[in-house]
Amino acid sequence: MRILLLGSGGREHALAWKLSQSPLCEKLFIAPGNAGTAHCGTNINIGVTDFEAIKNACIENEVDIVIVGPEEPLVKGITDFLISSPALKNIDVIGPGKNGAQLEGSKAFAKAFMIRHNIPTASYREFTLENYQDGVAYLQQHALPIVMKADGLAAGKGVVICENHLEAIAEYDLMLQRAKYGEAGKKVVVESFLKGIEMSVFVLMDGKNYVILPEAKDYKRIKEGDKGPNTGGMGAISPVPFATKALMKKIEEKVIKPTVNGLQKEGLEYRGFIFFGLMIENDEPYMIEYNCRMGDPETEVVIPRLKNDLVELMVAAANQQLDTIKIDTDPRTACTVVAVSGGYPGEYEKGHEISGLQNINAEDSMLFHMGTSGNNGKVVTNGGRVFCITSYGRSVFDAVEISKEEMGKISFAKMEYRRDIGYEFQ
Repeated sequence: MRILLLGSGGREHALAWKLSQSPLCEKLFIAPGNAGTAHCGTNINIGVTDFEAIKNACIENEVDIVIVGPEEPLVKGITDFLISSPALKNIDVIGPGKNGAQLEGSKAFAKAFMIRHNIPTASYREFTLENYQDGVAYLQQHALPIVMKADGLAAGKGVVICENHLEAIAEYDLMLQRAKYGEAGKKVVVESFLKGIEMSVFVLMDGKNYVILPEAKDYKRIKEGDKGPNTGGMGAISPVPFATKALMKKIEEKVIKPTVNGLQKEGLEYRGFIFFGLMIENDEPYMIEYNCRMGDPETEVVIPRLKNDLVELMVAAANQQLDTIKIDTDPRTACTVVAVSGGYPGEYEKGHEISGLQNINAEDSMLFHMGTSGNNGKVVTNGGRVFCITSYGRSVFDAVEISKEEMGKISFAKMEYRRDIGYEFQ
């Protein structure tokens, strides 16, 4: 198989690392990739939303299958664009079409979908400039805290939890009247606050059948003890200690099956990953949000625990044969710890040289690049989240300690990371 993987983050490095191990992988291209993916295949300097350039790269490199990593090209319709091209009539794409990608592209669409298919979730209302005053009145009487979400893609920053009514109305005004999130915030979803513990569940769907991948829990806040502003993710663990067989059965029956059946009933073509962001309250699952792709940094613990051949899984998904696949999971715990640039998630510097990357103990740990680039033979920082280290262990504590030990071997100017990933399970 000649494979093109779209994306440039840690998720894509983890996927490239796994894909390149398959005997079915003849050639792997990554667009645009990063300094880490360059060791797994051939990076192509193309942006993930440059559809014409992606199509031409598929033709020139005789690509058999495209795997879409990030959400933006999916929401903008890359799958429909590629499969409708006469020059690519034999190509397969792993990633939903534009209509299916609305599960992530529109919070309002996703909430309405959950309600239509009786999937447990928080109560909500949606507002635009047309019913702006109704929203103000609604917020004034809403129970606290209040969750507000920009409807569209906002680079992971469009969710705000407000602790009082004044803060909620001010944030509502910023979103709708002052276009804080641009087009993404032209519609605002207001939700009731769910209490509990978050976890992530991942499914690969082929349009009819699905398989459930290892679950994970990620840590969004920048500071230890889950304090400070939200980030793209500071670390993750898998498996999740409280995810018993009984709970996973509830999640499948109450959330996964109704979602898969709902997509089919509504004629939404979906071949690709579905991320279920869940809140577990009193051992009951509630849906927070969908993603139409794998999470990051959860991929960096889920994929290392997946013992199946990933190319074989992709081919089965493309051919609607996932009912023939049984997922085989490594029983060990995996933990990933993310190194970030000082100042992130606010302003930060790029271009700092990273030293010590070659010192990682490859027996129990893996290093995945997230925001890096090559510069004159050196690897330099090129993002807020720079790299992560995933380690196997007998327990959460064990895996975390190994990742922290390996993290101490690497350095760059103003490097920061959390030392308490998985803290509540240690």
